[in-house]
Amino acid sequence: MKIAIPVDGKDLESSVGVAFGRSPYFLIYDTETKEENLVVNSASESTGGAGIKAAQIIVDHKANALLTPRLGGNAAEVLKTAKVDIHKTIAGSVKDNIDAFMAGKLPLLDEIHEGRHGKTDR
Repeated sequence: MKIAIPVDGKDLESSVGVAFGRSPYFLIYDTETKEENLVVNSASESTGGAGIKAAQIIVDHKANALLTPRLGGNAAEVLKTAKVDIHKTIAGSVKDNIDAFMAGKLPLLDEIHEGRHGKTDR
């Protein structure tokens, strides 16, 4: 299974990105091989639609699950259509969240917000 996590840094000790579409990177982690793939979020500097574009990056990397603290409605729709499960992160590092996910301790994210829709303040 591949899981995707928006990250602010470049390793497992990094913080989880709080703004999904604006996070600088995504870590794609394969739970079977333990392989880590850091992907630059090319959508992060978009003037609009960053969440939708970022969601497509996750789909293109064939992730089965996304771990994120929050998510906009349009991005959520892209992921749900692609059958990507969306889980709410906990406070802590990327590694803490991977461990919690593997232990079945991350609930599905059920608080989807409206999104920023072109608003640039973060």
